[in-house]
Amino acid sequence: MPSEFSEAIQLKRSLFLVSRQFTQQQPQAWAELDRISSRFGSSQKPEPGKDSSAGVFPSSALATRSLLVSRTLAFRSFSCLELGGLLLGARRMVLPKEDHAARLYRAPQELAREAHVPSLEKYHELYRRSVEEPQEFWGDIAKEFYWRNQHTGPFLQYNFDVTKGKIFIEWMKGATTNICYNVLDRNVYENKLGDKIAFYWEGNEPGDAMKITYSELLSKVCQFANVLREQGVKKGDRVSIYMPMIIELVVAMLACARIGALHSIVFAGFSAESLSERILDSNCSLLITADAFYRGDKLINLKQIADEALQKCKAKSNSLERCIVVKHLGRDELVQDGSNSKSPPLKRICQSVQEKKTESSKKVQPKTPWDPEIDLWWHDIMKNASKECEPVWCDAEDELFILYTSGSTGKPKGVVHTIAGYMLFTAATFKYVFDHHPEDIYWCTADIGWITGHSYLTYGPLANGATSVLFEGLPIYPDVSRMWNIIDKYKVTKFYTAPTAIRLLMKYGDEPVKKYSRKSLKVLGTVGEPINPEAWLWFYRVVGEEQCPIVDTFWQTETGGHVLTPLPYATPMKPGSATFPFFGVVPAVLDESGEELEGEAEGYLVFKQPWPGIMRTVFKNHQRFETTYFQKFPGYYVTGDGCRRDKDGYYWITGRIDDMLNVSGHLLSTAEVESALVEHASISEAAVVSHPHPVKGECLYCFVTLKDGHDFTNKLIDELKKQVREKIGPIATPDYIQNAPSLPKTRSGKIMRRVLRKIAKNDRELGDTSTVADPVVINHLFSNRCETIM
Repeated sequence: MPSEFSEAIQLKRSLFLVSRQFTQQQPQAWAELDRISSRFGSSQKPEPGKDSSAGVFPSSALATRSLLVSRTLAFRSFSCLELGGLLLGARRMVLPKEDHAARLYRAPQELAREAHVPSLEKYHELYRRSVEEPQEFWGDIAKEFYWRNQHTGPFLQYNFDVTKGKIFIEWMKGATTNICYNVLDRNVYENKLGDKIAFYWEGNEPGDAMKITYSELLSKVCQFANVLREQGVKKGDRVSIYMPMIIELVVAMLACARIGALHSIVFAGFSAESLSERILDSNCSLLITADAFYRGDKLINLKQIADEALQKCKAKSNSLERCIVVKHLGRDELVQDGSNSKSPPLKRICQSVQEKKTESSKKVQPKTPWDPEIDLWWHDIMKNASKECEPVWCDAEDELFILYTSGSTGKPKGVVHTIAGYMLFTAATFKYVFDHHPEDIYWCTADIGWITGHSYLTYGPLANGATSVLFEGLPIYPDVSRMWNIIDKYKVTKFYTAPTAIRLLMKYGDEPVKKYSRKSLKVLGTVGEPINPEAWLWFYRVVGEEQCPIVDTFWQTETGGHVLTPLPYATPMKPGSATFPFFGVVPAVLDESGEELEGEAEGYLVFKQPWPGIMRTVFKNHQRFETTYFQKFPGYYVTGDGCRRDKDGYYWITGRIDDMLNVSGHLLSTAEVESALVEHASISEAAVVSHPHPVKGECLYCFVTLKDGHDFTNKLIDELKKQVREKIGPIATPDYIQNAPSLPKTRSGKIMRRVLRKIAKNDRELGDTSTVADPVVINHLFSNRCETIM
């Protein structure tokens, strides 16, 4: 039975009291109704002389509430079943469209007293200083870290204008440091945090858990850094990491940083093709992976995928010499390679995991493919490695890591971040945006394979000596209460997740959330894509119970950290708005001609000057860096996103303005997906656009033109989906595939994606189509469009 009916008994009692108050003291009745009926939205007292009871059911939940008020004297005759039905009906109706730009939500002020930035006035003061005096502002933050040598030249030098020469950004050049030392050794020895938990690891299966302290993490990192050195890895080398969300992933990336090697982490959901492409581009000398892992009930044979990728690399003369493998699933029989090597002992003994290995659950542990010429077991080579490893001291502008992000041309871009600026910016944004304090338990649900996992699950939290939750599983496995269970289990205080996850959990209603107390929560955060106001309000009202401010953060792989974001106890919130710039970030809104727009405006979102965490280049392709981010509007960093600034100065992200898609918070290139589609023997041409999706935000809507002699069948659709998954990964699987005998093009042959987006949405307000070479094509595509997700 829906929860609305179980609430009806208590509601009936409350409404009975309200009906009595209306006959005596109406102001008190309105106050009481506000208290018990806030679930319907803001109360609106009926205007004098107007009857709000007209009609059996009003057109909105808000009007339904007015109907309840106007009929208070009849409440005593309502049965609980009738009240429950009315509640259920009201909740299923569409709320009137609110002007979210007009209403402000504020954090409870009693919590602001201990905040790092307790007021909007304090934010403005710090922001002005960060922009007008960047050396002093960031210099003070730099004093919190260890520097082997201080910088010798200017604190900041840069050029954002391609017409004036090469684009470059340098912060604290000449200073030497090591980020691994600063996030581990400094916390263990200087800050005396050796016994503090660095990570609570929560596995895919409930009950499969472990924890690791800062001292233990430092020891493991030093051991693995020595292993890397034994394998010939040195400063400046690139190491590819293709792993699930396990502690060893953090160990591997920090070990690379300790010896000055660049880690290049590839999301474990990417295909062999995508992995090989990234290994080849970065010319990695070593790969670190795991045998396999589970995502929910789905087994991912990671080593098998890695082997396929290495075969592709070998065919293109890549010289990758070693593959180190974590035995994550913990089998203890002989490996399938004919060698005398044995698997390591079980890493974790967990009864619940053993119980899952039943016929009904279909849990299996695969045999690991093995090549003794290049493969090494992680645990074997760690056994005798020393737990002491002197860090390599690096220049502030030395490269820290490469992280690939989709590009509008189809080929992924290797975004390069450097050591000092990235360290300062991730540390500062984590501290201020999440208002971090030593007693906090922080949980970011992002995968470390994405920039959020780099900045706000690894480097930012560790730089602040934080305790974090590292989660391997899915938000709805084994049931839809998993996330709320974890929050209560670890008493999470700061919770950072994606709008996609929020929308997914909204589908299951409030009851799974309310089964758990969530009383530890203080700050909620969203990342990856703009959050729609409805999801924001559910997150705020249901998950946070209107007691937790939401930090709706906007940033990119390229920015390194938050660039537009509220500060939890300083910024009045607007649902769906990223609000104001972070310290040191100077946004502007440009029109198509490159003119800055003042006041309320909508246009291109750009930034006028660098902040420490901004990327420095595209790996091995500085020309692409300049062309992509600086050529369109000289003097500005161009985000590729559109935005709107309202009358209060709040920024609202309106979406990508280039040929990119944001699916579940992950950027995908339309060109990359189109390329995968046209590799199929049946397809001559393809065009991919975004389509609204209730959970993912956006999904892929694909138009495909068949070669002569081929038919559009369900079998073909399945083959195309499989091809995209294999070429890119499951995240890029198309939701819609439409047969398009022809595509709308200009007379010069350019595909009109604007028109295709309209067709995908069944929106016939096409605007100017005078440049379409054959207008008949458009009508045909409208009549042939997909009505349901394939």
